[in-house]
Amino acid sequence: MSEKDKKVWHRVLINKKELQEGRVATVVAGNKTLCLTHFEGKISALDNKCPHQGGPLGEGSIEKGWLRCPWHGWDYHPCTGNSPGGFDDGVDTFEVEEKEDGIYVGLEKEPPHETTITDVMVETMVNWGVTSVFGMVGHSNLGLADAMRRKEEKGLLKFYGIRHEGAASFAASAYGKLTGKPAACFAIAGPGATNLYTGLWDAKVDRAPILALTGQVASQVVGTGNFQELDLVQAFSSVADFNHRVLHNSKHSELVSLAVKNSILKREVSHLTFPDDVQTLKASDSLKAQTPKNRITPLQITPPKESLDKALKLMEAAERPTIIVGHGARFHLDKVIALAEKLNCPVLTTFKGKGLISDFHPLGCGVLGRSGTPIASYFMNESDLLLVIGASFSNHTGITPKIPTIQIDFDPLALSKFHEVEAAVWGEISVTVDLLRDKIEALANKVNRKEEIAERWGIWRAEKQKRLLESRGMGLSAVSVFDQLTKQAPENAVMTVDVGNNAYSFGRYFETKKQSFLMSGYLGSIGFALPASMGAFAAVENTRPIVAVAGDGGLCQYLSEITTLVKYDMPVKLIIINNNELGKISKEQRAGSFDVWKTDLVNPDFAEFARSCGAWGKRITEETELTESMSELFAQKGPAVLEVCSDVGLI
Repeated sequence: MSEKDKKVWHRVLINKKELQEGRVATVVAGNKTLCLTHFEGKISALDNKCPHQGGPLGEGSIEKGWLRCPWHGWDYHPCTGNSPGGFDDGVDTFEVEEKEDGIYVGLEKEPPHETTITDVMVETMVNWGVTSVFGMVGHSNLGLADAMRRKEEKGLLKFYGIRHEGAASFAASAYGKLTGKPAACFAIAGPGATNLYTGLWDAKVDRAPILALTGQVASQVVGTGNFQELDLVQAFSSVADFNHRVLHNSKHSELVSLAVKNSILKREVSHLTFPDDVQTLKASDSLKAQTPKNRITPLQITPPKESLDKALKLMEAAERPTIIVGHGARFHLDKVIALAEKLNCPVLTTFKGKGLISDFHPLGCGVLGRSGTPIASYFMNESDLLLVIGASFSNHTGITPKIPTIQIDFDPLALSKFHEVEAAVWGEISVTVDLLRDKIEALANKVNRKEEIAERWGIWRAEKQKRLLESRGMGLSAVSVFDQLTKQAPENAVMTVDVGNNAYSFGRYFETKKQSFLMSGYLGSIGFALPASMGAFAAVENTRPIVAVAGDGGLCQYLSEITTLVKYDMPVKLIIINNNELGKISKEQRAGSFDVWKTDLVNPDFAEFARSCGAWGKRITEETELTESMSELFAQKGPAVLEVCSDVGLI
């Protein structure tokens, strides 16, 4: 076989006329980028990288008979690739052949892919269960991205390309909140990495596991002030509990294992940054991907006997106990409800815990606190003992310290965090709650609260019916939106909400069935709802509907992610409550005796914007349109947006 026959021939032009005389162009042959020139009647192919600093010669020009690099002006002969003056820093050339059906370039057959350290690291990450990645591919993370591409092509990983890295970290945070398992967010060095920061803090303060992967400038220029160079280990030191740079001689698979393990067990942020040159290093024969086998101990720890006995004594003496559950109890609600049913006692939730018990359960009392219902506050104040499970006692929730309290949590630092509690019980929640249920014997003194709960729901629902009649002719009321959402939202939906008046109204008026609820809790970050819906979609993989509720102020921070919904056919149903104002901030300005200032907004027609992105979109301005329009929204198979023009004064 001749040398010519050993080559792989790639068509790069349909005919010679495609490239004018005296012009250059960038073409792709296989996985190689070439500079194609048309000079003195001849088509030539050169390596596209200037040997100076890798400038793209195909974006240059032919001047005075020389091919000039567009970056720094270095010259090369357009056909031979030689540099003027006889220097030896010329450009490689490739054989070109003109055939009837086009211009072809002959390249050596590409060698088989050699396993890189990032191949092994990505395989380790996948083995540990991190199979969803949200991010943006860029110039300083290409080697790592290529390793992920190979895993995605095998069906072992899903990569969601987003439009802003902040949306990537919010999506991964929501994934962690919903599943208790980490997803990854992915960015380039410099601004891409810093854009992750807000979503990482959201995950950190809400104790959601998350893995951040960032590119970095090449090792040899670290510390020289290179383009987009930041010390990312230092920059992430306050947000990431596990935070390391990947080096040439790191224990690469062990580093990933520890990153994921720390994230899972500590419910924390883990961060690895990859210098550009490290990403494509060939893996040694001894480097193997790791798995989590025998790397995580069972976590079903029982509480200390002293704490459990103290809690039992309080529970047996109480006549009107009340259970308050937070987001930390979300995977143990069957046990909690079983205990509540034994005691016939009310169950309240924090705002982050909304939906953990159905509002239609005979013991469910809705949300407690600023975003809550009068039902929940009534039963907290009418109890003689609070059993608080997986909640953090935030100011927003307002759990009173005046009533004797038992607190159960699997994080000892969360126990008695803000004030002394009568019985702080450290243990895995389901184990501890089971022990309490099995050991409680004094039931004759307990007051059955079911009839009282039903009565209080009747009072609150009658009040909401009155509020439904309110109208100022300035848009729809929040109570009308959430009344319809209660009636029409799929019972098993995952629901994400933004920050602002829309969230307060959601907590207060929407009545949950089997829905799950995601929010930016302790960070309270505006803009959460839309990217969080993408994380929820990745987590449930079309097994549950996704509903996002956002205000106009928050939505505009990540509005372009509607294109991401369309790209990946995420059937998210997005409800936008548009009042052309940062309504919560206006309210706070008035409450603080400030003038209302700079809170008015100029918005696009969100429904039209959604349609321009390829989603379904509808805008309504009248109460009479709401029922039918929301029904249309939920009838759509793909991503859909319902814009509700609302009255900022009726929240």
